[in-house]
Amino acid sequence: MTLRNSLVLTASAAVLLSGCATSNNPRDPFEKFNRAVFSFNDAVDRTALKPAATVYKKATPEFVQTGVNNFFGNLSDLWSSVNNFAQFKGRDGMNDLTRFAVNSTFGLVGFLDIATPAGLRKHNEDLGQTLGYWGVPSGPYLMLPLLGPSTIRDTAVLPGDWWGDAWTHVNDIPWRNSGIVLRAVDQRASVLDASNLLEDAALDRYEFIRDGYLQRRSSKVLDTDKAQVRAEKVQEKLDKVQERVQEKLGVKKAETPGDEAPAPADAAPAQPAQQQSAPNNPPAPAPVSSEPVRK
Repeated sequence: MTLRNSLVLTASAAVLLSGCATSNNPRDPFEKFNRAVFSFNDAVDRTALKPAATVYKKATPEFVQTGVNNFFGNLSDLWSSVNNFAQFKGRDGMNDLTRFAVNSTFGLVGFLDIATPAGLRKHNEDLGQTLGYWGVPSGPYLMLPLLGPSTIRDTAVLPGDWWGDAWTHVNDIPWRNSGIVLRAVDQRASVLDASNLLEDAALDRYEFIRDGYLQRRSSKVLDTDKAQVRAEKVQEKLDKVQERVQEKLGVKKAETPGDEAPAPADAAPAQPAQQQSAPNNPPAPAPVSSEPVRK
């Protein structure tokens, strides 16, 4: 499926879904349809995906789970670098490309993540974020069967993201399908504890997931999380500079002539020079000169 055909199908689906628009929420005009798909996805998750993820998490050693997560995450770094370059983020693009090169070689084809401890932060950029960077609006919220939360814009470019996924280019179909299933189970297992807490909470899970997804998606497109990290680093540097300035000013102040260090709180106040003599011993009179006074 080409990107053009995907855009046409997405636009057609939006027209068909307009008949299901019963929500007053401008971000979720297809709420009735989305809730139906959410119920379907939830049923599939409870009967198949969650039990498989539970068995996988209990039976698989933790280092194997980490290796599987690192392997597929390493493949996503390659497509992330392409999207960073498309957004004119050259430093982030080189960062992700270096991550892929380092982990693919020294990290044993990506099973070991040695790039993160080396200071190469992961970004996870996709084609939907690239369009958002260039001003393409996200459009209404859309719940996709099996794939979960999305938007009209992100749904339209899904074929591009699938093509950018290196694993989809594996020619061996059984290996490719097995990898897709393994990645889905591994991703579900990574959020197993959080989903259990969400299910136990007395709230509307559909609204919680929708609002959380839209907020997180907006922050990723606008890079507000990156701006916050940069602001925190700048603030740390300013604090260190301020501490150094205060230390230097303190040293100069102590070295300035005429400045006396404050006396300790428990030190007795100094007595005047005249009061230091004993009261019974008055000071001796000044000696009188024996020379005659000259007139």
